[in-house]
Amino acid sequence: MLNSIWAENCSIPGFPPLETDTKTDVLIIGGGMAGLLTAHKLHTAGIHCLLIEKDRICGGVTQNTTAKITSQHGLVYDSLVRQFDKDTALLYWQANEAAIGDYRKLSQKIDCDFENTNSYVYSVHRPDKLEQEMAALQQLKIPGEFTATVSLPFPTAGAIRFRHQAQFHPLKFAAGICRDLDIREQTKVLAFEGNTVITDRGIIQADKIIITTHFPMLNKHGSYFLKLYQQRSYALALKNAPKLDGMYRDEAEDGLSLRSFGDYLLFGGGSHRTGKPSAGWAPLEAAAQTYYPEARPAYYWATQDCMSLDKMPYIGQYSKQTPDLYTATGFNKWGMTGSMVAATVLCALMEGKPDPYYNIFSPSRTILRKQLLVNSFSSAVNLLTPTAPRCPHMGCALKWNRQEHSWDCPCHGSRFSKDGTLLDNPATGDLKINDDS
Repeated sequence: MLNSIWAENCSIPGFPPLETDTKTDVLIIGGGMAGLLTAHKLHTAGIHCLLIEKDRICGGVTQNTTAKITSQHGLVYDSLVRQFDKDTALLYWQANEAAIGDYRKLSQKIDCDFENTNSYVYSVHRPDKLEQEMAALQQLKIPGEFTATVSLPFPTAGAIRFRHQAQFHPLKFAAGICRDLDIREQTKVLAFEGNTVITDRGIIQADKIIITTHFPMLNKHGSYFLKLYQQRSYALALKNAPKLDGMYRDEAEDGLSLRSFGDYLLFGGGSHRTGKPSAGWAPLEAAAQTYYPEARPAYYWATQDCMSLDKMPYIGQYSKQTPDLYTATGFNKWGMTGSMVAATVLCALMEGKPDPYYNIFSPSRTILRKQLLVNSFSSAVNLLTPTAPRCPHMGCALKWNRQEHSWDCPCHGSRFSKDGTLLDNPATGDLKINDDS
């Protein structure tokens, strides 16, 4: 079944579209987990906010997550120490640990299959990377542990374990926090005029505006088309597979991600830059047959992640030129924990309170990273490729995705169905398909 296991096992409440022009203290654009959590925190703080979503809340990337809640984001801490400094790396860990605590507290009142568990990042061939990460963790006094053995059906070089992490059912959680919020679905943004947002359902005036649309929708400010790229990856829910004792992730980009949910084993992998050739679910099916021969795939789905230049999200003021406009994006495959971090930082900004994490996540931090050259080169090549159709976002040549039957943009990750219907942003409109495309 080509649908995530979460979408098949939960119903999200529906909300009406915007019916008239209105005013609000804070307008949130985008109804994924980051938008909902930000709205929830603002509502709890007594700040009036309105959230609008062009389709249905949690109908995009949120429903396709593997729903791991963890501060262990691959082998990230050695990288953060090298790129930034020890203080930045430690603040990153503290922000994400606080996010886990917030989820744990909220989930006490919500039936969302919340489960405390351990998280593991393993390596198949690179014990040296595990050693480097352990050295960084020890330097930062972060309580990670090396273990030589893990309960996986293939050999590894060991793993690093973070205890007291968590996993949950993301849509059940979202359904629990959204009921008391002021939400308008089927309301599409058409234009921005300062603090006024024009939608297809009416005009909204707001003191502050927060964009949580996965990939930011405004090209004029912030240079997000240079600071972000997108990756696709694939997942299976296997029936009749043994239950794992934690959440697992390969340190290699093309490795496997595993966690249990009820009677299912969630089995993910196949990560690649959107718009690049892929074998889709076939390698996962082959690996599942090898490692879990008694298991059978019950659900198939794919997801898309915004990747930043330096492995940290962009959370805060959209750009230096837009004092009342904010965003949260670039969660680098860790959108559940990142969404809670974003909600905390953004709520503090809306309240005018000091936040210990704002500076490290600032979208205005330096973009002088190696990935910037890769992004720029990819965009230049695809802008100059003389083929049709072309992405309405910035004009890049689209590539046909044979596995998912979609037109995908290798520059910024927009995706369109065969008939041109928009599937994934940053594009904001459908693709016009010519007969000779």
